[in-house]
Amino acid sequence: MSERLIGLSGVSPLITLSMLLLTVGLLLALVRVVRGPSIPDRVIALDFMASLVVGLLLLLGATLELLSIVDIAIVLALIAFLSTVAFASLIERRTREP
Repeated sequence: MSERLIGLSGVSPLITLSMLLLTVGLLLALVRVVRGPSIPDRVIALDFMASLVVGLLLLLGATLELLSIVDIAIVLALIAFLSTVAFASLIERRTREP
């Protein structure tokens, strides 16, 4: 088991490329969070980052054959969804008030 965790010798190049592209997207979304001109832009970027992290966790769980990582990814996806719904509700209440 320790060889698989350290070396990851049997990993497909497509999985490695996918992880690399998700990481690049994560860094670009981080730039949007830092430089975003408005709060909704930053929230959308954070939601996108959560989606990318879920993708990375699912790829990592498939690569390492650990089901617990998949469970963590599901919980993160649910939390990200709930936070997006809460923020949308907050924006809707702000636009209704005079």
